[in-house]
Amino acid sequence: MRVLVIGAGLSGIASAWYLRAAGHDVTVIERREGPGLETSFANGGLVVPSQPDPWNAPGIVAKLIRYLGKEDSPFLLRPAAIPGMIGWGIRFLRNSRPEAWRCNTLACVGLAQNSLVNLRQLRAQTGLDYPFGSNGTMKIFHGQSQIDAQVAFARMIAPFGVPYVVLDRDATVAREPALAQIAGRLAGSVLYPDDEYGDARAFTAALATLSAAHGVTFRYDETVAGIETDGGTFAALRTDRGRIAGDALLVATAAWTPDLLSQLGLRIWINPVKGYSASVPLDGWNGAPRMGIIDDGLKIAMAPFGGVLRIAGTAEFAGWRPEMNERRARNVLATGTAVLPDLDGQAARHGVRFWTGLRPVTPDGSPCIGPTRVKGVFVNAGHGPLGWTFACGGGKLAADLISGMQPELDPAPFALARFS
Repeated sequence: MRVLVIGAGLSGIASAWYLRAAGHDVTVIERREGPGLETSFANGGLVVPSQPDPWNAPGIVAKLIRYLGKEDSPFLLRPAAIPGMIGWGIRFLRNSRPEAWRCNTLACVGLAQNSLVNLRQLRAQTGLDYPFGSNGTMKIFHGQSQIDAQVAFARMIAPFGVPYVVLDRDATVAREPALAQIAGRLAGSVLYPDDEYGDARAFTAALATLSAAHGVTFRYDETVAGIETDGGTFAALRTDRGRIAGDALLVATAAWTPDLLSQLGLRIWINPVKGYSASVPLDGWNGAPRMGIIDDGLKIAMAPFGGVLRIAGTAEFAGWRPEMNERRARNVLATGTAVLPDLDGQAARHGVRFWTGLRPVTPDGSPCIGPTRVKGVFVNAGHGPLGWTFACGGGKLAADLISGMQPELDPAPFALARFS
């Protein structure tokens, strides 16, 4: 088949790779000048099957109300955004019930673990080169009750192949000396040794280059203007450069997916949620972290790769407002400094690069992967804060479904029909 893929981010490129491996003629259309320049550009960098739980855990309503209007809060719901997300919000709240949240978490950990396996196979088979580390993620806590809750969660996902180690304060600092300065404030940590981290943008660019070498066609600087169907079946794309016929279409355009699919009368429940990151050079920093670190209380994550420390956090429900809020961007750096006191001086000496992007979040925290009710039109979008974690698993699942092959995972939890 001739398969057209819209979007050259993590999801689109991974899907194109697996589609080509299945023998299809694949063309990727991307409005930007290269791969990985939107949501995938400077995300948190963590590949974490250990963190598959959706944001809408039981109790999220009270948190959102408490944070309402507070610029420095980890979750910020702007009142102006509420009218545009009522339908999404109702579904978000429904999925915060304990049993729904648990089912969604287990679906996501299955996809995340499958994705990590596929990522490692991809590296082993191709020698794909990008900055990454594979020595785990440490989730730190400031109270024993929080550790106990995390251990209960770790036990829930462990059967999916996610190992964990519980560390007391001394063992935490011994494993990650960068935390020595805040040792007195730590109760301990839970280490997930199988997690990874790396440069998602570099991975996307490297896989795009490899895909092109294997026959995938890339059309950059090209904007999709319309989707044509013939008798209810996908027929072609219209772009600002002309018409491209195809047998199947995969839409992998993150938060912009609902707008594209609305042309076909399709509704997909994805809401844009703004996140921020700060990248600080590691030059001369002898006490820099050696692994991924997550502070659950502060809602901040960081990882060292490619010569920088990437710090990421916050979730801003602000609708379609892609512009950077400098106060919130700098708050990410300040929150990171609360975990690593030397970070502020490192940033002052070597500079800091801030970035913001719109995460595509579904009401239940699971991505939308699979066919739509328009024959030949498929979706791989809605990965929320876990686009890097889900990239290879989601791309493989989408390719299998398009190819009519038996997928490695049950696709039902990710089907668009679940919101019908």
